[in-house]
Amino acid sequence: MEAIARLNNVPTSPRKMRLVADLVRGKRVGQALSILKFTPNHGAIKLEKLLLSAVANWQAKNPDAKLEEADLYIKTIFVDGGRMLKRLRPAPQGRAHRIRKRSNHVTLVVDAFNIGVTADEVETTEKSN
Repeated sequence: MEAIARLNNVPTSPRKMRLVADLVRGKRVGQALSILKFTPNHGAIKLEKLLLSAVANWQAKNPDAKLEEADLYIKTIFVDGGRMLKRLRPAPQGRAHRIRKRSNHVTLVVDAFNIGVTADEVETTEKSN
């Protein structure tokens, strides 16, 4: 059972946030938290809080399951562009240059790692490849 957490209008450019999101994509939750804790980028702080929120959402959906036994991992994480604040900056000879202050939206999906793989699942993945 997967759980979703979203973060809207983060005042960081999507390109900078994608660099941090690529570090943790597909990793287990414990490993991802340690990576985000020691990453110096500003977006890592926001993603760490978002990951903790996704884990809390998963616990709310599965109250009888234990977090340690679930073996959660980051199923998907993607960063979309958000609203853009447009400002003007003075330029030489009476001109003005446009400054775009970008923001982004982050969506993170956490799922339990399924250790027991059935033969049907193996056949469907082999057929698709």
